Amino acid sequence: MKRPFYFCVIAFATLLVAAAPALAAAEQPADEEPQPIAITRSGLHQLRDADPNLTGEGVRFAVVSRSFTYTDKEPQNDYRPNISHNCFSNNEIVFHDGGHAPAGISPHSTAICSILLGEDTDAFYPNLGQFHYQGAAPQAQADVYEFWYFLINEVFPHRRPNADILTASIGNQSEDWWTRGIEALAEHYGLIVVAGTGNGSDAYDPLLYPGAGANVIGVGVVDSVESDDMVTSLSQFALAYPEHSSVGPTSDGRCKPDIVAPGNCLAADIDDPNRYEATGSWSSFSTPIVAGAIGLLVEKAKQDPNLNPAVSSAGGNCVIKAILLNSATKLPYWHKGRLEKDDDHQAPLDCIQGAGMLNAVGAYEHLTAGRNKPGDAPQTGWDLNHLEKRERPENTYSITVSQPAGTLITATAVWNRHFTRIYPFERIPEKDADLRLELWAVDPNDPNNDYIVDYSDSNTDNLEHIYCRTDANYTDYEIVLSFSDIEEADLKGMIARYGLAWNVSEPQDDDSIFWYDLNADGIVDDLDLGTLIDYWIGTVQTPNGYFLGDVNGNGEFDAADVESFLSHKNDQADWYSPQANKPD
Repeated sequence: MKRPFYFCVIAFATLLVAAAPALAAAEQPADEEPQPIAITRSGLHQLRDADPNLTGEGVRFAVVSRSFTYTDKEPQNDYRPNISHNCFSNNEIVFHDGGHAPAGISPHSTAICSILLGEDTDAFYPNLGQFHYQGAAPQAQADVYEFWYFLINEVFPHRRPNADILTASIGNQSEDWWTRGIEALAEHYGLIVVAGTGNGSDAYDPLLYPGAGANVIGVGVVDSVESDDMVTSLSQFALAYPEHSSVGPTSDGRCKPDIVAPGNCLAADIDDPNRYEATGSWSSFSTPIVAGAIGLLVEKAKQDPNLNPAVSSAGGNCVIKAILLNSATKLPYWHKGRLEKDDDHQAPLDCIQGAGMLNAVGAYEHLTAGRNKPGDAPQTGWDLNHLEKRERPENTYSITVSQPAGTLITATAVWNRHFTRIYPFERIPEKDADLRLELWAVDPNDPNNDYIVDYSDSNTDNLEHIYCRTDANYTDYEIVLSFSDIEEADLKGMIARYGLAWNVSEPQDDDSIFWYDLNADGIVDDLDLGTLIDYWIGTVQTPNGYFLGDVNGNGEFDAADVESFLSHKNDQADWYSPQANKPD
């Protein structure tokens, strides 16, 4: 039985038409950075500059695409990217469908695949001039599957696709047999699954599955700034907003999305092999950026035998997810859970940013720091390991911080939930672990001075995340991962395989204009104060709503926050141009 789905394809098609006047109006010269610049802002181009051998070669994606058009609720098999476009001239793309109708072209799939795989060294757009177009993993291979074909031939028989990474910019409002089936593939085969989580309240999208699934890396979108100047809107990015990026928690209380990334990209046009169009800020187009970054990590892990465990079929997906989340960049207003302070220990992630924005360079540095087993560990590292209630109920990783004053420690643990291998892929909750992540300050001379600095102990999520400052009086710390419910006698034999990543870093630059420029038009003015009040009213009307505006981070919106806004009135971003007309 086919169920209703909620996708951004209609909005995407509408956007291309609506955006045409704005694109034609852009007159600034092309940016020297490769397009899409959203990929640069996520760190992928910098990563390839640092390691030019990383191109995606030897990595295979399974790209699941829904048909673009339906007749009488029947898909018309137009799910394919337009491979006649110049950006696909060197790609190996294989198609999979049931052949029930002549295969057609999807603008949605074309845009996604160009962001993921495209390469065009001689790209041109009239108002940009000549530029280099380079997707996230331009030398990777891809199998593009028609959605229903994929469900029938891969998910239903529980067969692992011939791929390192499964990516899908599609979703359903509720969990279904096929979304659980995809989670079962992730659990049983260590398959890395990346999916968009939805396009926010303006698109009437709640969190969408499979992106909202526990074993999936769910991706939200960071909006580009508000400007009619195309160069600016394609190169500057603000925040994830609940209007355009779906907000957690899930119906069962888990934090989602896991991570966010910019989504407004130049992407291949279906009608002209030389033409590119802007996609707009949708999670469909942030998802291939995250998938491509993972592709480069997988490529590196395959090249180095010491890094191979990160892509192990027995839990490698947990390692990659832990590395990705642990290295993410916190944007303004990142806060665990919702606005209240008392949820920090029970909610591991922010309900709209997840762990933050994709940082491909940081993820690479985590990966290449290498695997470190429990015991003495460097300041950055990861591990693929397990806990066993009978023999090994906790693992401890000891790190030394040479200059603890003001330093941050980040740690992330991820493990899979369990599903049956056969339709309808029901959950097996009695096998699911509940883990607890702690950070301890340690006095090697007096154990009585040891104390717990922070902990993450959600009773619903299958990940835990710590992000906190060190104590200037301590240089020695322990990251402790254990069973949260260690005393439960009926679970004495439980084994939990996990991925863990950690890092010691300097605090991030915290002077972003987007603390105050809430409408992202480049200037702090009365419009932003109006937006702030709108958010506050929305929170009063809907207590579970997500709120932007707690500048001082005290867990409530108060007069101090308003005063802070007023003190920054008329601040301008360096890209702001009063001549650029702002969109309605």
